[in-house]
Amino acid sequence: MTTGGPRRVLVVDDSKLQCAVWRKLLEERYGDKVAVETYTDPAEAALAMAPDIHLLLLDWEMPEMNGKEVLAVARDGGVNLKRVIITSGHSADRLHEEFDDSGCLAVIEKAEPEQQAAFLMILDSIMRR
Repeated sequence: MTTGGPRRVLVVDDSKLQCAVWRKLLEERYGDKVAVETYTDPAEAALAMAPDIHLLLLDWEMPEMNGKEVLAVARDGGVNLKRVIITSGHSADRLHEEFDDSGCLAVIEKAEPEQQAAFLMILDSIMRR
């Protein structure tokens, strides 16, 4: 992976609002160091899965394909699972039950302030790589 260009970040969430929130956060925090792609359709996002993804923010619950299914597509597409963060409105405990053995980098409960702070630290670390 090259370090000179912007970091490719995919956001997959069935909520257009949540996609916009992630895009705004990433673009305001990292400016031209990030190239954000948002997808509300997981099947469409699956076509964009490739090893050059620097970060994949993936919602767990979506109507057509859930986060576990999209994670499997990402893995099959060569995405490094240590670049995948699963997000959800479910509790962190529930997320860990579902995803601890998945190989993804982290699971984040969207509404929990402590989780959000940890998420920002993780983001900063990833974006420096």
